[in-house]
Amino acid sequence: MLGEILLTLGVLVLLFVAWQLWIGDWIGAAQKDAAGARLSQRWAAEAGGPTPTASPGTAGHPGATASPPALPQPANAQIFATMHVPRFGADYDVPLAGGTTRAATLDPIGIGHYDGTPMPGQLGNMAVAAHRTTFGKPFNKIATLHVGDAIVIETKAGWYTYRFRTLEYVKPDAYDVTDPVPQQTGVAANGRYLTMTSCSPMYFKTERIVAYSVFESFTPRSAGAPASLDPVRS
Repeated sequence: MLGEILLTLGVLVLLFVAWQLWIGDWIGAAQKDAAGARLSQRWAAEAGGPTPTASPGTAGHPGATASPPALPQPANAQIFATMHVPRFGADYDVPLAGGTTRAATLDPIGIGHYDGTPMPGQLGNMAVAAHRTTFGKPFNKIATLHVGDAIVIETKAGWYTYRFRTLEYVKPDAYDVTDPVPQQTGVAANGRYLTMTSCSPMYFKTERIVAYSVFESFTPRSAGAPASLDPVRS
C-alpha cells in the first residue's frame, strides 16, 4: 500500500513538473501572443485601417523615418507596446509594459521596461527584461538571434525597428548593461540602443544573457507595417 501511494505521488509530481515546464509555458506563450495581437488589431482599427501586414521592400520603405516620436515613461505594469521578433516566429507579438517586477509585469504581462531607461527610438539605451523559462518564456529563444535580425517594437503610433548586433553573458549584478551606453558608466548617450536581458543558463539565475541591438528606423502607422516584420528566411 505504501509503495502504491509513493508511486502515485511520484506520478503527480512528474505531472506538475511537466505542467510547469512545458504545458503551462505553451499555454502562457499563446496567451501573451494573443494579447499582443489584440493590441495590434485595436491600434489598426483606431487608425482606421486594416490589421497591418508586412510591406514589400526594405525596412526603409517610403514612410520610414529615423526621427521617431517620443513616448512618455509608462507607469508600473502599464502596457504601452508589443514586441515582434521574426526570428522567434511569425506569431510572436508579446506585450511590453512598465517595470520589471515579476508580480506586476514579467509574470502576468510578458516583457518589462526598466524604469528610467529611454523609450523606443530615443537617444540612449532602452532596456527590457523577460523570462527565458516559465510564464510563457518570452525570451526563451534569445540565444538564437542572428546579427541583423529585426527586433520591432509596435506602439499605437507605429513601428520602431532595431537590428540585433551581439550577445553577452554577465553576472546578475552587472547593472551597467543598462547604462546610456551599455557597460560604459558615465559616458553620455551617443546612439539609440535596445538591450534585452534574461536569466542564464536556463532554469538558473547564476548569470544574465544580454542581447544588444541598434535602432534603424521608425515607421508611422499611416505608412503601413515595415518589411522588418517579414518572416525570417534562413
